[in-house]
Amino acid sequence: MPLYEHIFLGRQDISAQQFEGLIETYQTIITENGGSVAKTEYWGPKILAYKIKKNRKAHFALMDIDAPHEAVAEMERQMGISTDVIRFLTLRVDEHETGPSAMMKRGDRDDRRGGRRDRDGGRRERGGAPRPRDRGAETPTVQAKDSNAESSADKSDAGKAAEGGDAKAEE
Repeated sequence: MPLYEHIFLGRQDISAQQFEGLIETYQTIITENGGSVAKTEYWGPKILAYKIKKNRKAHFALMDIDAPHEAVAEMERQMGISTDVIRFLTLRVDEHETGPSAMMKRGDRDDRRGGRRDRDGGRRERGGAPRPRDRGAETPTVQAKDSNAESSADKSDAGKAAEGGDAKAEE
């Protein structure tokens, strides 16, 4: 029988227990149609890169399936009908991955580090105080000089400096 890797996303507003119930439902569909599920991984709720059907987060699950095409097609049909599933993808593979998937390995790595860091990476300067945020480059300052000594060329340079062009500091 062909081997498949199937990933699907569930709505953000259902609980983890409800989503695990969905996983069991789809496993049952596969086994009733002559297939088997080699591995199932629940990755938990994750933030999406963009909204999918008005959802910013989704529950993720991975299933390694060994089943005929008809069983996978029936499972996909049921997922298309369900309002709790917002997206799914099935890939045919030559062999299943042994051990945990890359997402599960990534979670283990984060646990060893102590979880997520701050927005700035959790790093602080030598003194231990938080870094100030850069709001942009410093604006050039133009010193005023006597109005009697200005020429028309100096006025055009001052106009450029005010507009953000090449600013020359005059003394």
